[in-house]
Amino acid sequence: MQKINPFLWFDDNAEEAANFYTSVFRDSKIKASTKYSEESAKASGRPKDSVMTVSFDIYGYPFVALNGGPVFKLNPSISFFVNCKTEKEIEELWSKLSKDGKVLMALDKYPFSEKYGWLEDKFGVSWQLIIFSGEAEQKIIPSLMFTKNITGKAEEAINFYTSVFNDSEPGSFFRFEEGQKPDKNSSIAYADFTLEGQKFATMDGGRMHEFSFNEAISFVVNCDNQKELDHYWDKLSNGGDPKAQMCGWLKDKYGLSWQIVPTALSDLLSSKEPGKSQRVMQKVLQMKKLDIETLKNA
Repeated sequence: MQKINPFLWFDDNAEEAANFYTSVFRDSKIKASTKYSEESAKASGRPKDSVMTVSFDIYGYPFVALNGGPVFKLNPSISFFVNCKTEKEIEELWSKLSKDGKVLMALDKYPFSEKYGWLEDKFGVSWQLIIFSGEAEQKIIPSLMFTKNITGKAEEAINFYTSVFNDSEPGSFFRFEEGQKPDKNSSIAYADFTLEGQKFATMDGGRMHEFSFNEAISFVVNCDNQKELDHYWDKLSNGGDPKAQMCGWLKDKYGLSWQIVPTALSDLLSSKEPGKSQRVMQKVLQMKKLDIETLKNA
């Protein structure tokens, strides 16, 4: 199981979005779906037995899509790089993903790449397509843009995240030259780093952007035991908004949303034992930080 997975919040079209992405990307597939139980439906206002989540893979990289209602809106503060090998590949993906979407940076030649483009697809998810000349270790790479009051914090955040997660290290740094900064506090034009062996990217975006991190995209951290869960919860929640803490969700000090969950939770929620999954969900809804033993005892 991949340690950190992106989690996408949609209004009520998670299935449609997952089907779209698995039709656009060649090496992709729908893996599973879950439905709202009586308890989760009551808490969320969603219809009982309607689809709650859809999990899918793109190039072996796992995503989860949620039908959560019109609470949070997707924006470009978190996007996904797609490393393409050929011009044909990048043009095919651009054509499909940009249809009925919004172009943020035109697909063109730039000083940093033979071909690159940034778009927001029809569902609101942002993609950065780029021709990568070398052998990419990871086809899909999440990218974090630090905007508004946290612009200039990208390098600090890299140092923080790599101190929290195992198998982690800073990577390449490219800084803005004088006269190129979108904001006086901006420093990082692009940087990458590794968490739990997974690649991430980041940049300082400037204060002029009207968007910033929200719960529309969060990252699920899969924990094998309570000690590990406690570690990630305590480290990531430190300095974050306490009001955002519920059901295993938290916001860190930069406003980025995380879900700190035990790997056993999916089995507990899909148990065929009468009433068990409902009891587990009821316990989840009462917690901030999840307690594995309490969930198992339910």
